[in-house]
Amino acid sequence: MPAQVDFDTIPQLFTRLCDRYDGQERTILRYKERGEGWIDISWESLRDRVESLAGFLHREGVRKGDRVALLSENRPEWAMTDLATQLIGGVNVSIYTSLPPAKVAYILRDSGAKFVVVSVPVQRKKVEEIMDECPDLEGVIVMSDLPDDPPSNMTHWDDALEVGRTYWTENAAELEPIAESVQPDDTSALIYTSGTTGEPKGVVLTNRNFCSNVKAALKVVPFDEDDHHLSFLPLCHAFERTAGYTAVMSAGATISYAESIEAVSQNLQEVNPTVMISVPRMFEKMYNLVSKQATSGSAIKEKVFNWAVSAGRKYAEAADNGNAGPLLKAQRAMANRFVFSKLHEKLGGNLKFAVSGGAALPKEIGKFFQAAGVTIIEGYGLTETAPVMAVNPLDAPRYGTVGHILPGVTVAIQDIEDGSIIGQVSGDDYPTDLTTREGEIVTKGPNVMKQYWKLPEETRAAFDPEGWYHTGDVGKFDDGYLQITDRIKHMIVSRGGKNIYPGPLEDEFKTLAWVDQIMIVGEDRPFLTALVVPDFESLRMAARDQGIDESKYTNDELIEMDGVRKLFDQAFRKYNRDAAAHEKIRNFHLIAEPFTVEDGALTPTLKLKRRVIVARYDEEIDAMYAKFER
Repeated sequence: MPAQVDFDTIPQLFTRLCDRYDGQERTILRYKERGEGWIDISWESLRDRVESLAGFLHREGVRKGDRVALLSENRPEWAMTDLATQLIGGVNVSIYTSLPPAKVAYILRDSGAKFVVVSVPVQRKKVEEIMDECPDLEGVIVMSDLPDDPPSNMTHWDDALEVGRTYWTENAAELEPIAESVQPDDTSALIYTSGTTGEPKGVVLTNRNFCSNVKAALKVVPFDEDDHHLSFLPLCHAFERTAGYTAVMSAGATISYAESIEAVSQNLQEVNPTVMISVPRMFEKMYNLVSKQATSGSAIKEKVFNWAVSAGRKYAEAADNGNAGPLLKAQRAMANRFVFSKLHEKLGGNLKFAVSGGAALPKEIGKFFQAAGVTIIEGYGLTETAPVMAVNPLDAPRYGTVGHILPGVTVAIQDIEDGSIIGQVSGDDYPTDLTTREGEIVTKGPNVMKQYWKLPEETRAAFDPEGWYHTGDVGKFDDGYLQITDRIKHMIVSRGGKNIYPGPLEDEFKTLAWVDQIMIVGEDRPFLTALVVPDFESLRMAARDQGIDESKYTNDELIEMDGVRKLFDQAFRKYNRDAAAHEKIRNFHLIAEPFTVEDGALTPTLKLKRRVIVARYDEEIDAMYAKFER
């Protein structure tokens, strides 16, 4: 449904929503206070705090176009800082909390941030360590405890609000018109790409980029005033920022902030959200947990589980075609009652649908959740496109695709070799029967970024002479649905000259109980191999079933056992039977420690940093090939 108010800028959105809900004491944000449970923040309270912080920033010299950095986890103060910055025409520069001090310093220097707002002591200490390296930085606001002897330019959050509230009241006649003076083409945010190699690039996104994208998304994703979203993906990322923050707020819905990633499972059952916005990795983990529980019991329990999945799929397919009869409905009800009810409970028991983005959702995972009565609508986009370009329709999702192009956005498939347009779609005039061959995905629209910050050469390289932004993704249209193959830069060129996209091959293994993470290797090699992080909980359960006291063994010792290697050997042999010759995986290496954001192997949305991982395991990779080259 459309947004609750008309808007063309973020300040307009905020002030008009505040006016709409003024006096209703309607909750917009929620957070959990240790020992006190969940605490509600109304629109009236949000407005007061946002104006107070805006007053403080303006008092300290922040003016239109100035950058205000934000180093914080998801919490109400993140939204307050963003909105306060926008209200006086400033530019939000969000920084991932997982970044080390050197990367934080780079972004602060590169953006020329005048102020930085930080959350907990570990983030504050990063800024303290690098303040002298950031000449443009004039002040720091700290949400938690100050150090014993704080610098003169460091202010506690509560003090900033107290001073700013007085300043805003005394200068309201000057400050209030600033919000309306902000124009659609004014910069709203610099979002720094996570950067798998080299330094991150600042993507310049305007008010028009965000607002056009939100309004288009709300035409096809049915958020409304009664919805409730649990926010846990990083707000620094464009996906959560647009879908889980601005779009949800535009619909007049409520946002609750998860205590942490580790607490999401518990918070889901406390909050009972109606919508869930997540990345594929979370859905994969849920699938593996449910299937693991089903297959670790008796043969009858496993048979019932498989029947329920089959019944759910038959019902979903029939419902899509409008002919789900009484028998299928009864079978679906039984499947939900005896098998899928526990999954629904884990998701809070109130979910209408889920949205997946940030990476490709494996087709089988999407089909499983649909069978279980949880429709996942997968979307697609990039930071540079603010970010949504396409999303599956809720009433007709096609798993394995990213759906239909958004209204106002144009997407084309371009021949990688000669640059010719193979086919294109405008979201305003949708050709539902368009099918094309594979090529690079290029796009135009009001959601496409203005430029890369202070990088004119990179900006020019991103756009071709016809104005198409090159996504670097390979895909095609299939009956009007956009299908992504992989990233061009992820493409493996084997020594035999074969072009291989690893993403779809890795998806083949993501539903296997023994596999937690996998990365295919093969660039300039004679064949493919794989680095695999096992699911150690499943392995230990299997060991116990075989009479092995697994508690005596570390993960490093477990992966060296013949029985464990045999399990993976069987999995790869089964895959290889049906794989094309150049896509067969001839060897594998098991890794005892998972790839994580903290160790630099994953992006904040849990995508593999392939070059980092290849460099880290170069000896192990060489050994996999040496076995066959002797």
